Amino acid sequence: MPRSYASAVLNATADEVWSYLRDFGNLGEWMPGVRTGVIEDGGPPDRVGCVRRIIGPADTVFRERLAGLDDAGRTYWYLIIESPLPIRGAHGHLRVAPVTATGQAFVEWWGEFSADAGDEEAMEKTLAHGIYGPGLESLAKRFG
Repeated sequence: MPRSYASAVLNATADEVWSYLRDFGNLGEWMPGVRTGVIEDGGPPDRVGCVRRIIGPADTVFRERLAGLDDAGRTYWYLIIESPLPIRGAHGHLRVAPVTATGQAFVEWWGEFSADAGDEEAMEKTLAHGIYGPGLESLAKRFG
């Protein structure tokens, strides 16, 4: 199963960053290219099982279900249940950890997916460099 990965160090504490990122519904606030991101049933954005609907460039629709949230480990994981990308069985993970030497936050975002052999390499790059990387760069600017 192909895996895409990106990471960044942010100028804030891990607790500050996690407090912001644990809101599964706020992707539209910080992710480049996302016009809107809402929890479909209007329920709490940290409820395991909730679904966020994301409208991206050219009115593309992504739907993702929060599969797990671990405050002690500062991580959540989700299933991609609808995507315009040629991927299947995709899931993503976001994790925040402290950099003990500096007090900053280390953020990792990765995902695994299935795709036709001809699409695998392009989708690995799209996720890592077109979604995860720019998202973490945006968070780095937010936390200045």
